Amino acid sequence: MELSNNRKPWTKDQLKLAFYLYCQLPFGRLHSKNQRIIETSAIIGKTPSALAMKLVNFASLDPAVQNRGRKGLGNASVADKEIWREFHNDWEKLVTECETLFQNKNSSVVEKELPDYTGETHDAIISVRHGQSFFRKAILASYQSICCISGVSLPQLLVASHIIPWSEAKDIRLDPSNGLCLSAIHDKAFDKGLITVMPDYTVRISEELKENVNGSQQIRLLVLSNKQMIRLPEKFLPNKRFLDWHNKNIFKG
Repeated sequence: MELSNNRKPWTKDQLKLAFYLYCQLPFGRLHSKNQRIIETSAIIGKTPSALAMKLVNFASLDPAVQNRGRKGLGNASVADKEIWREFHNDWEKLVTECETLFQNKNSSVVEKELPDYTGETHDAIISVRHGQSFFRKAILASYQSICCISGVSLPQLLVASHIIPWSEAKDIRLDPSNGLCLSAIHDKAFDKGLITVMPDYTVRISEELKENVNGSQQIRLLVLSNKQMIRLPEKFLPNKRFLDWHNKNIFKG
């Protein structure tokens, strides 16, 4: 992938790594001066400008970007669209393949020391760690590191919260559309079914929370009001089917 001629067609591996990076960067940072783009461009053999342009092409395919009236460059290639479709169907594959590609192409990527696990156990630990890291970066980037309910923006208090829990559906657990950026307290309330987000992106408060003796205080802490609209992400809108699942299976409405 170390191409000296930037005019050569993009290979599938280059497109994979470009899309992987797109998932983890805020929309407003898809420019050639971004250090992550500069570093990645050196690995894949494209100029920062070419990589930045490719990321904006991917953005043009994102319904969340389109929903905000931002169309990207609007000239995504057939290959771009194929990568988009392929990895929306298998996010685990995206993470595994791209982490392997990055490590194979960049000798400076060294795993931190882990306990002396061997075989499949070690591989599984590495895979889970990469997956969790990817999911958190993708969710925080999509929501600009802001809780979509409260507006809290301190990174230490933010959680990449799964709509359908990690343990319930392996095939979508790394899908950014299965995530919400929530503060720690909202993540806990969402996980316990005290609040939910409806398919129309409004918040609902459970009867259990309302009936609590200190419910009024807790409601003010958790949400501004019942039925408020969440702050929508710049990328990867929450999947309405996943929200409906949470409403029916987790929410104590």
